[in-house]
Amino acid sequence: MKHWVILLAVVCFVLTGQAAVAADEVEVLGVNFPTEKVVEGKTLKLNGTAYRKAMGFIKVYAVGFYMETPSSDPAEVIASDQVKHLHFHYLTSKATAKKLSEGFLEAFIKANPADMVERNKADADLYASWYDKDMAPGLTADTTYVPGKGLTLVYQGETKGTISNPEFVKMYYTYNFGEKANGKIRDGLLGK
Repeated sequence: MKHWVILLAVVCFVLTGQAAVAADEVEVLGVNFPTEKVVEGKTLKLNGTAYRKAMGFIKVYAVGFYMETPSSDPAEVIASDQVKHLHFHYLTSKATAKKLSEGFLEAFIKANPADMVERNKADADLYASWYDKDMAPGLTADTTYVPGKGLTLVYQGETKGTISNPEFVKMYYTYNFGEKANGKIRDGLLGK
């Protein structure tokens, strides 16, 4: 009987320890996203997670969105001037540089007013050009906005550059969180 009590105590301890670890992360398609992350010296909170599938069965990526002050309001997410961070974890080798670059431009143009797209074409083309290598399972892309600095893309561990244009930054977040963004991904990133 004494052995059963000890065994039960050990099992409870192990399960409780695992639950505590799990509470600090959110798992999406096998990718763990911490509930808090320090970015640019600020502690950001996980606002939401999502994933993208192509053709209904190809797992393209899992993504987590972090903010200093989380919000489920897309207008607030787009307009807020706080550190924001998107972390993409790729799950396929079918995400080629060409598909990523062209897909970004297509969705970016669709999500934003034509006059704004025209004014910011050079920045949009520059950002799209940074998708210069094919993705593979386990590789990442991180987009971070820092007030007063701009939007920085780190692609496969390499800092590609920063775009400081505030209108482009607003358009980038409109592409991700606006009315014409992918609804399933937007809602997941908004924590809905």
